[in-house]
Amino acid sequence: MTKSTREGFIENYALYFAWLVALVATLGSLYFSNIRGFVPCELCWIQRIFMYPLTIVLGIAAFTNDVRMRLYVLPLTLIGGGISLYHYLVQKVPGFANIKPCVQGVPCNVQYINWFGFVTIPFLALTAFTLITILLFVLHFKLKKA
Repeated sequence: MTKSTREGFIENYALYFAWLVALVATLGSLYFSNIRGFVPCELCWIQRIFMYPLTIVLGIAAFTNDVRMRLYVLPLTLIGGGISLYHYLVQKVPGFANIKPCVQGVPCNVQYINWFGFVTIPFLALTAFTLITILLFVLHFKLKKA
């Protein structure tokens, strides 16, 4: 597969890939809480508020080939990604935990997982929000070229 063919493949299926990323992130979040028994903190719940609708909206958009949905999805990915980044900083940078401590339930600086010394649940969410955002921009630039 040549580079131009690979780029065309990603452009043609960007909407489906974005939906797949949102679906995997949603299922991963449910796995961590319902199967592994990790109780979500306050910031985790807020991230879920931004990720879960993406599964439905992007699924419908992919099924109907509605590329206009990027106007509705992009704010969700940017805000959700910002919250994920802040949550990751709360976990990894000691000074951030003092800015807004979670006062109810599980503290937001708890790291249920810490794969390779840096991959935590907020990092996984940030990765998903970032991938969806990139795929939306790929879709946007594909439409600009057409």
